[in-house]
Amino acid sequence: MLSSISDVYINERIIGRKRKPRRDQAVPNSNAKPSRQRGPIGQFFKMGNEESSPIDESVPPQTLSSRTLEGLAEYIKAGKASKIVVMTGAGISTSAGIPDFRSPETGLYANLARLNLPYAEAVFDISFFKQKPEPFYALAHELYPGKYRPTITHSFIRLLHDKGLLLKLFTQNIDCLEREAGVPDDKIVEAHGSFARQSCIECKHPYPEDDIRRHIAAKEIPRCHECKGLVKPEIVFFGEQLPQAFFENRMLPAQSDLCIVLGTSLTVQPFASLPDATRGHTPRVLINKERVGGLGNGTDDVLLLGDCDDGVKKLAEACGWLEDLEKLWAETAGLGKDQAESAAGGAPDGVPDETAKSKEEVLEDEIDKLTKEVDETLTLSKWHEEKVRGEIMPKPADGADAAVSNVLHPHSQPHEDEKGNLGHVFVSKASEEAPSPNSSEEQTSKERDES
Repeated sequence: MLSSISDVYINERIIGRKRKPRRDQAVPNSNAKPSRQRGPIGQFFKMGNEESSPIDESVPPQTLSSRTLEGLAEYIKAGKASKIVVMTGAGISTSAGIPDFRSPETGLYANLARLNLPYAEAVFDISFFKQKPEPFYALAHELYPGKYRPTITHSFIRLLHDKGLLLKLFTQNIDCLEREAGVPDDKIVEAHGSFARQSCIECKHPYPEDDIRRHIAAKEIPRCHECKGLVKPEIVFFGEQLPQAFFENRMLPAQSDLCIVLGTSLTVQPFASLPDATRGHTPRVLINKERVGGLGNGTDDVLLLGDCDDGVKKLAEACGWLEDLEKLWAETAGLGKDQAESAAGGAPDGVPDETAKSKEEVLEDEIDKLTKEVDETLTLSKWHEEKVRGEIMPKPADGADAAVSNVLHPHSQPHEDEKGNLGHVFVSKASEEAPSPNSSEEQTSKERDES
């Protein structure tokens, strides 16, 4: 697809065919700046997360009556938005208590950077995972679906589907909260994969959901039933290809009549190019804490800067949908109950709200919890590696014994015990078998003797 579009573009340049200026690029005065090229060509030839100045206010919109919340709501209520594409990032899940990845101070990467990883992103690096899967599974134990309640923003996307307006949801998130909110699988493109499916990294054989859920709950590293290889949720790690579904659906924005971008920095390609795949006259709305990706430089771009939950509530209210939205969100109240009550900053019925935590405090607690798990994992797995080498893996005396050892223990790995259990890298209140990170060599030797 990319090569064919490139060929068309190049051929038109070679034969000298003149291209008429797009309507959204026309400006009434020389001081106004044209908007960036949109559509398939603009998508594929965009280099990085380009920024440009917001469109001059003197340039009239082409499709909307005004570049405001009211103008957007009028467009939707008139039935002109029947094929809406939604593009989301981690910002729509932070109010659920899930940290994003790239925020300078509160992001997961920023906090992982202080741990003993070769680099913060190594926890999602496929090469590092093959050697040390413990850090990822420490995070998976905390992030696995079922622990967090969908936000009202997730319910807003479900509402668009229920009203028959959702063409497709493109998400960068791996948390599956869209699914928890009731958005159907066939409406979701998880551009970076998710916890929804899992398979062996060696033979690619699918792995049962019930099995991986049990392993993660029991703090164990799952192994393939077919080849005994490592099993990984189909989250796209660094060094892996994006899902085929992304490439099969990436032209859908060109068919949409409204594009809604929510809670994303638009810094990761090729996802960041999706908003520019819309047609020049298609309205685009950004609900985000800051302006990103050049959104706001189109003739029909609407910026609702601020918290995502607040933004979707304002849009729903302007469309006359607020009651419907609140009912849908209420249906998710039983999902991730503890996290939902904390993240919402509220207390159960009949309980004073004086001790309720703010969203920022809840998020900080979650980040501390996650990084503590990884920190303990890295520290204790080093101890366990020494323990396994000394106790589980035989030390051959000569070449013949080494050959026998390789036959008897073909799958011995220093990062897990023989049953694949992760108990040695998780601190247990009921067990004090593993030494603390500051244990001396003398204590380690003593425990070896006792065991």
